[in-house]
Amino acid sequence: MIAQPGSLLVVEDDGDIREFLADDLRARGFRTETSVSCGDAIGRLREQSFDVVLCDVQLPDGDGLSVLRWCRQCPDPPVVILLTGYGSIARAVEAMREGADDYLTKPIVDDELVASLSRAMARRIDGPHLASEPEPEPESVDAGVDAGWGAELIGCDPRMEQLFELVETVARSRTTVLIQGESGTGKTLTARAIHDHSDRCDQDFVEVSCGALSESLLESELFGHVSGAFTGAHTSRPGRFRQADGGTLFLDEIDTASPAMQVRLLRAIQDREFEPVGGSRTERVDVRLIVATNEDLESLVREGSFREDLYYRVNVITLTQPPLRERRTDIPLLVESYRDRFAGELGRQVVSVDSEAMSRLCEYHWPGNVRELVNVIERAVVLCRGEVIRVDDLPETLRCEDRMVGESGLAGNRLKSAMADPERRMIVDSLEDHGWNRQQTARSLGINRTTLYKKMKRHGIAAPVH
Repeated sequence: MIAQPGSLLVVEDDGDIREFLADDLRARGFRTETSVSCGDAIGRLREQSFDVVLCDVQLPDGDGLSVLRWCRQCPDPPVVILLTGYGSIARAVEAMREGADDYLTKPIVDDELVASLSRAMARRIDGPHLASEPEPEPESVDAGVDAGWGAELIGCDPRMEQLFELVETVARSRTTVLIQGESGTGKTLTARAIHDHSDRCDQDFVEVSCGALSESLLESELFGHVSGAFTGAHTSRPGRFRQADGGTLFLDEIDTASPAMQVRLLRAIQDREFEPVGGSRTERVDVRLIVATNEDLESLVREGSFREDLYYRVNVITLTQPPLRERRTDIPLLVESYRDRFAGELGRQVVSVDSEAMSRLCEYHWPGNVRELVNVIERAVVLCRGEVIRVDDLPETLRCEDRMVGESGLAGNRLKSAMADPERRMIVDSLEDHGWNRQQTARSLGINRTTLYKKMKRHGIAAPVH
């Protein structure tokens, strides 16, 4: 039987999510049917064909891989999109390597679902699913490496894919770029990627950490000095602006610059000219500027601690480096990449990470972001007593995660109970304000529609019957 355009099969054992997805997809014009298990889904697929299968990774009678493998054997296989919670991300990545086309983390975000379905339908129209043709989408599991970003800047999360696209877009321009993100997210790697993909890649990439130097040292470091400019300045020394002439200058932690230094930076960034410390001769350079901060510069402008004119000068193009906790789907990729790297560097025969250890790594909140993960994996490779990294090889903060959750559970339950009634009133009030339009209500509450639907179910909220 030939699939009708836009035909979908939703395989999900959670009734709330299954009902929500089915209703939402039907409202978008897709012919949508549902299944609750691997066996039921395969039975449906035997009877008729579908364009797309949205399949949960964890099902009552299997793990979703059974459905994927069955689909891959079909003469005209449907596009398979996996639905996964954070705890089963490692399994989702494994499924991607086996040929799944995409995966989405719960709670499902409308924009991500629509984007994934659009790509899926485009692939169906273009006909890339013939067995003799390569599958393009699974390669995104190694996004970053395949794109030439280097072994450390890795990601297949939609936020990282968007970041990669922006890097490619802005790399060949001369425009100043501002990179925002928490400490340890990899802002330096992104800055270097911009340089490496620019037409300045054969020139110097010069990095300066503004927060690591006092005002006087930073001024000399950036602009250089002439002989006799200050005590100990026995010879003239070119600064980093001069060193980066023709290349790229990366100023990290620009928010730490003093007001006086901000004035000098404004001129140097705007006009690409400056005078060395103690000198009167103006020097001009051809420098591509990339700046980074882990602070909200706009807030600092409002507080008066960062110059507004400098903010607008550096905020021409802004890239946001997402924290690791918001792109957990990338954790298995990073773990395996660094495990392989450190095993080679340290001469250790460590070939894999067992499933329990990987689950702990995926569920951890990573306050230190990728930098912390790198340290954890290096430590695990050093301490590993065999060929496989296990939970015992991880730091205590990760081994005790379950205990900490358990100790906080009672207080958490009390908090949830105390917050239940106010939350219900808030949801009902917002629904009434928006005429019971769930999309507008979810947007006003700052949540997605799946979360809103589940909260309505939990609180027994139903739309009034007119």
